[in-house]
Amino acid sequence: MSEIFFYALSAIAIACSLLMLFQRNAMYSVLYLLVCFFAVAGLYIMLNAQFLAVVHIIVYAGAIMVLFLYVLMFLNLNTPAAFTKTNFLRMAAIMTGGSLFLLLFASFYKSELVEMPMPVTNTTGDVQTLGKVLFNEFLIPFELTSVLFLSAMVGVIIMNKKDKANG
Repeated sequence: MSEIFFYALSAIAIACSLLMLFQRNAMYSVLYLLVCFFAVAGLYIMLNAQFLAVVHIIVYAGAIMVLFLYVLMFLNLNTPAAFTKTNFLRMAAIMTGGSLFLLLFASFYKSELVEMPMPVTNTTGDVQTLGKVLFNEFLIPFELTSVLFLSAMVGVIIMNKKDKANG
């Protein structure tokens, strides 16, 4: 029975993330992202990480979604876009995407599928265990994620900046 829930939640998360990427309307894209967040929270609950599921819903489905909606309203997407893509930006995007693809391919190519034994203790969803794992083993990805969010916010501000000569 739990496999059915896992496959259902995984299919919902994957489908909503793909629909979010290919959606033309930004508001629908945000709604698909919200459904994807709830599906991932359901997967956390299945992993016996209730605290992480609740924090995921509060932080991502609450705070981050409000930030996305604020940015969408701030950008005023009803007007035609004045942002032109230069050849330099296109090449930079192709290089960045290509390097990310190569990095993912190399990491999957060099990895081995090894069955890991499950820990005997039942401290999976513990706050103390989560803090130790997050700030010891995953400190660099945690900090890189914060830098990614910061760069996205700076990018939105730069894209929306008005020229002083025009207005």
